[in-house]
Amino acid sequence: MDQPQVYPFKFEPIYQYRLWGGRRLADELTKPLPKEDPIGEAWLLSDREDHQSQVTNGPLRGQTLGKILSQFPRQIMGELYQQFPRFPLLLKFLDAQKLLSVQVHPTDAHTDLLPAGETGKTEAWVVLEAGKDSRIYAGLQPVTTAENLRSALANGSVTDQLTYFTPKPGDAVFLPAGTVHSLGDDVVVFEIQQNSDVTFRLYDWNHVDAKTGKPRALQVDQAIACINFEQGKKGPVVPVVEATAPVMRERLFDDEHFRLWRILGESSFNVGAPARPRVLVCLDGNGQLENDNTTDDVAKGDVLLIPAAVGVCVFRPNTPVTLLEIALPE
Repeated sequence: MDQPQVYPFKFEPIYQYRLWGGRRLADELTKPLPKEDPIGEAWLLSDREDHQSQVTNGPLRGQTLGKILSQFPRQIMGELYQQFPRFPLLLKFLDAQKLLSVQVHPTDAHTDLLPAGETGKTEAWVVLEAGKDSRIYAGLQPVTTAENLRSALANGSVTDQLTYFTPKPGDAVFLPAGTVHSLGDDVVVFEIQQNSDVTFRLYDWNHVDAKTGKPRALQVDQAIACINFEQGKKGPVVPVVEATAPVMRERLFDDEHFRLWRILGESSFNVGAPARPRVLVCLDGNGQLENDNTTDDVAKGDVLLIPAAVGVCVFRPNTPVTLLEIALPE
């Protein structure tokens, strides 16, 4: 029996309880939120053993991302199929009603701090919603050293060592591994990151987890070992406009780990690339994604993996749309 051909795959979000979360992801996604718990994260595309995204459309509906990659490595990954033992990115929405812990992630070079099979964790945010009191902390004051950071942690003055700004919708923030960061107080973001779950907490704002009645563990020594103290303040990136017709196309991030564009408009436009996989995330509006074999309805909150074998597709908006298009490292 012939195997089904690959096609643009849609996936169901995986909701995650977080003590700092809220209920606003119901505005970004159609899948109902579970119970009344604070939901801090929706994992949109995940190839991790404990959290596998499931296909929701076509002949391979119900299969996991890991399964289809093992079945169709060349068709999905194209020229990149031998480079990655698993899908190299993890995509999320975050609803940070309270502040996340002040944290840092290791680089790929910190092999002594990485569990087996894990990579470093460079990430980036695109702000979707923010309030007047929202904060993004990214980077340290120029005078900060490991010694005075430890002192600030001990005496409760750690915020004096952090730099921050008040985000607004549309801001894009790049956070290389080694950057001290946090965000919260009523902010919703899209997050793209290396496929890693390694986080070291410096400070947790005296949060107590309602499920355990206890504060969460800190990993101060590991965190300080990862920090790039030379980096300084991080703020919103300046988008690079690559095209204004038929739609606006802005490049937000161009890094060795991922490239990401934001596309805005209401005319038809091309997405995807020959012999390379691409990922689409619909932030607003709706339309259809068309290729030679299939047409898929796409609405706000949908994420689609366009296999390399599918290549270039046409997106036809029904309304003005905002899409993110993501390319993998090469």
